[in-house]
Order: sequence, then C-alpha cells, then structure tokens
Amino acid sequence: MANLYTIPQLLVGQTYRSNSFNGEIISAEKSPQGIWYGENSEAYLVGVVSNTGKYSYRNVAVKVGE
Repeated sequence: MANLYTIPQLLVGQTYRSNSFNGEIISAEKSPQGIWYGENSEAYLVGVVSNTGKYSYRNVAVKVGE
C-alpha cells in the first residue's frame, strides 16, 4: 500500500523563501481567511522560523489539481 500524506505533513520541514523572510516551515494549516489564488489551488497558513530564531506566519498557495 502507498503512503498517504496530507498537505500540512508535506509542507512542514520545507524551506520557505521570499524577498523579505527565509526559514523553515514549522507548522501548516488550511488558511482561515478567504484567500483565493485561482482554480485548483488552496491557501495554507504556515509558521516559519528563520536561522536567527525569528518567527513569522505567511500564506502560501498549494496546487491541488490539474
């Protein structure tokens, strides 16, 4: 049987990079805000910690279909 993962499980541990903040994703949940990134995508609120220990929350788009 194949392993089954959720989107939050796949996001946690990944590197987050933007122009203003870089770090590792430490938490992820479906965004409680009504953010729309387009068809076949979902918004997730991720907690990120930088190499210096600074914490931030960011919204990211995840493609969920074709």
